[in-house]
Amino acid sequence: MATRKLTGKDLRKLGFPEGRAIGEAIKAMEEHFKGKSILHKKAMLKKVVGNPGLYLKHEVWGPVAMALIIKTEHNETLALREKRIPYNIYGAEGIEQGAINQMEIAMKLPVTKYGALMPDAHHGYGLPIGGVLATENAVIPYGVGVDIGCRMCMTMYDIPPAFIHQNTDELKAMLIDNTKFGQAVFKRPKDHEVLDRSLFNEINVLKSLKDRAWKQIGSSGGGNHFVEFGITEIHSEINEFNLPVGKYLSVLSHSGSRGLGANIARHYTKLAMDMTKLPGEAKHLAWLDLDTEAGQEYWQAMNLAGDYASACHHQIHDRLAAALGEQPLALIENHHNFAWKEQGADGKEIIVHRKGATPAGEGVLGIIPGSMTSPGFIVKGKGNVESINSASHGAGRVLSRTRAKQTLSKKEVKKHIKKAGVTLIGSGLDEAPQVYKNIHEVMAQQTDLVDVLGTFEPKIVRMCGDERFGEVD
Repeated sequence: MATRKLTGKDLRKLGFPEGRAIGEAIKAMEEHFKGKSILHKKAMLKKVVGNPGLYLKHEVWGPVAMALIIKTEHNETLALREKRIPYNIYGAEGIEQGAINQMEIAMKLPVTKYGALMPDAHHGYGLPIGGVLATENAVIPYGVGVDIGCRMCMTMYDIPPAFIHQNTDELKAMLIDNTKFGQAVFKRPKDHEVLDRSLFNEINVLKSLKDRAWKQIGSSGGGNHFVEFGITEIHSEINEFNLPVGKYLSVLSHSGSRGLGANIARHYTKLAMDMTKLPGEAKHLAWLDLDTEAGQEYWQAMNLAGDYASACHHQIHDRLAAALGEQPLALIENHHNFAWKEQGADGKEIIVHRKGATPAGEGVLGIIPGSMTSPGFIVKGKGNVESINSASHGAGRVLSRTRAKQTLSKKEVKKHIKKAGVTLIGSGLDEAPQVYKNIHEVMAQQTDLVDVLGTFEPKIVRMCGDERFGEVD
């Protein structure tokens, strides 16, 4: 008789609901019924799903029965905890109440174990931007965010800073020729091994996204995404690259996984909201159990989107290195809008969502940008458990895009940019320097989380938007 492993599809046909019960049933089968025929396995499972109450105290079937009963009881709407789990807020005085309210709700989820709010936090969807949330065996698509794997990437060159001032027009032309933003893509995209991943043929939602991913590779999104030439000053030697103290011409980029990540996020957020019913105020925090096929699918798709985002950045930096005719001395990269499997304070595995937050485990390198007229910082994490090994991912907004367009003057913004000595290509009022918090204050609020190794001063900035906006008469 056949002894193949049962799948989630088999169990759903037997009446098992999507969720932890499927994972517990497969685990029980693998541990106790390896040599039995598939007919015998199905007969046993049919008995349990038909009357789980009879098996609650059974040594083998107890966990399966409990998962079945819990799923039935909460088939409509899952209740939140009455009291939230305590969490730390960094720079609370500069964080809008809307972001704090969202974090309060997230800390009441049944799957939540730990949380923290970074000093650049502001209101988002579901989990606030700057929110860090650790859960138990559950991943929240909106806790990761729409732009999956969005990241910072910096390359540094053995070129003196004066080169920027002496060759501004040439460097500006390099950015225009070698970067694309928003809907614009390269006529001849470069190939990359990430596009050959078998997942594109194995997961349904990915099958329709491969062509778009190929067309958009090497390009950047809109909004706050950018590619910049600037000057990096290293204050403390970066041992990982044997990079000594000094000043270097650098390229800094910020972008994510483009249409690939956005469509993955939309698909699995809807699936999570269908499978995990939550009260209205928490509905965007619906999760996928990692014991389910849907949870495993999302996890694989999320990681693919993160690798794709990295590939986009590497192509951006490869193009600009070729234009400069130089090889970089170092490349530093870190990402946010992602979920990681890490170890909690109790030694057990947790799923850490960093939605607009930088990984800051002990010794982990990262980049925290300011704005187009304020410095970014090269940092090394301190591994602070209270922040769940995290730090801010930037300065954070003080004005929404709508508010910025309503209140800021194009003339005053141009004047501010010119005074800072920055050449700007593209952008609009919604990304003006004035919409961001003071990055120096943000950094002062997280000295317990990271050490600063160096700074980056933007000099030639390209963003998405009207290319005439940044031109200064």
